[in-house]
Amino acid sequence: MHKSFASFTVLLVLLASVSLTGCTKTETAREDTPFVRSQLVRLDASGQAANYAGEVRGRYETQLAFQVSGKIMKRNVELGSVVQSGDVLMEIDAKDIAQTVNISSAQVASAQSQLSLAQANLERYRNLYEQGAASRMQLDQYQNAYEVALAAVRQATAQYNQGANQLGYSTLVADSAGVIAAVDAEAGQVVSAGQSVVTIVKNGEREIEINVPENRIDEMRNSQQVQVGFWALPGVTAEGKVREISPVADKVARTYKVRISLPTPPDGINLGMTANVTVAGPTDLQAVYIPLSAVYQTGDTPQVWIIKDGMVSLRPIKAGAFGDGKLEVLDGLQDGDLIVTAGVQKLRAGQKVRYE
Repeated sequence: MHKSFASFTVLLVLLASVSLTGCTKTETAREDTPFVRSQLVRLDASGQAANYAGEVRGRYETQLAFQVSGKIMKRNVELGSVVQSGDVLMEIDAKDIAQTVNISSAQVASAQSQLSLAQANLERYRNLYEQGAASRMQLDQYQNAYEVALAAVRQATAQYNQGANQLGYSTLVADSAGVIAAVDAEAGQVVSAGQSVVTIVKNGEREIEINVPENRIDEMRNSQQVQVGFWALPGVTAEGKVREISPVADKVARTYKVRISLPTPPDGINLGMTANVTVAGPTDLQAVYIPLSAVYQTGDTPQVWIIKDGMVSLRPIKAGAFGDGKLEVLDGLQDGDLIVTAGVQKLRAGQKVRYE
């Protein structure tokens, strides 16, 4: 009995040892065969398309400002208000300007009175000169006084007209029909002459404004096809055309503003909508594009892991332009190669992998 129990105990220990050894071997096998993501290399031009987020803007946008300084007394528009040409947008306090106009008006009246007196004296002395009762010198003096009075009237009238114009400038009116895109001043605020207070987008053409990095400008200039989609209008696309590329890069972002015109804009687009612009590169240029996550680099030469017969090996590549999460491969890959795109840092040459 004692011997049978001891034998049974030994048998259990042996079975447990065999079981644990099997689990260890299975776990080790799984650890030696990691799971990675893969991609089949294709030689085509599809990877050259670039996508940019943009905003629907008006082609003609005008920043309006008062031509005189003053305190804003009234604001008649809100952001998004639809206005017509001649509508009053804002008004500033015109009391001081009105007083200036009154002063100029009084100066005009005084100058006209002096002119009437100078004219009467000139007529009187002209008659006396013709009768021989006055000298030529006296006549010339009154002629000069008349001309001085006439010039004073012209000066006073010009000052009055200038003041009247400034009084008219105290009211800001829309120069065309459109939509208010920005309001930069409020009632009670003191503004200076020329300070932008309202931005109006004129009715008419709509465009998409995007920002393009430096390494994509040449591609943008030579773009063959531009497609514009709208996040608020699923399934709606429109043909676009590059109308304008800014010659100067933004000082902070180092990108260039690009305007995409819409020859046939779809219905339902509104100012400020977010758009997605897809720019296709030259269709006659084929290249290989791979995700940046597929690149494995320990020295100066970039490499990728190639999967063949379930095993991985490193292959050096020659890199080209990169952007939008993709890298152009100039040399080193062929059509049909299977590469690892995720998990490149945990591999070693000759290692077996599981992939999808």
